[in-house]
Amino acid sequence: MKESGRKQGAASPCAACKLLRRRCAQDCVFAPYFPADEPQKFANVHKVFGASNVNKMLQELPEYQRGDAVSSMVYEANARVRDPVYGCVGAISSLQQQIDALQTQLALAQAEVVHLRVRQTTISHHQFQSVLSPTSPPSNSGSPSSRLVGSQIRPMFDMDMVDHASLGESMWSC
Repeated sequence: MKESGRKQGAASPCAACKLLRRRCAQDCVFAPYFPADEPQKFANVHKVFGASNVNKMLQELPEYQRGDAVSSMVYEANARVRDPVYGCVGAISSLQQQIDALQTQLALAQAEVVHLRVRQTTISHHQFQSVLSPTSPPSNSGSPSSRLVGSQIRPMFDMDMVDHASLGESMWSC
């Protein structure tokens, strides 16, 4: 059974004590956070922050915050090992550049969608016009509204077909 980085009954040192070559006490502050089977975790933290500083930071924190603090230190230490100059700031900067590039791509895609919708509306409007006025040639200049000015629109029904006797009274009257 494993408990806080050490085997119950055996005096297997935690990763910190193993790296520091010291005996791991029962109340070792490192043991709950740096188990023996993850030696690289403490090695990177030790390389960046130093064992003494990590010990001081953990001692100053309430026990319920220590796990989060260790996670942060491990993340920063791993980032510093990968990028000794910028560390986490380099990772954050890289992610921000990716966000900016993706936002630009999204804006371009949205603009293309708007363009295609306008084009589709123009084509639909043009087809509607050709149904209304099949003899007039399509106009390729200007906006859809300027094309309406030169074209002739025929009514959808002929007024001669309407019964002139019923024009005096409303269709809606009862």
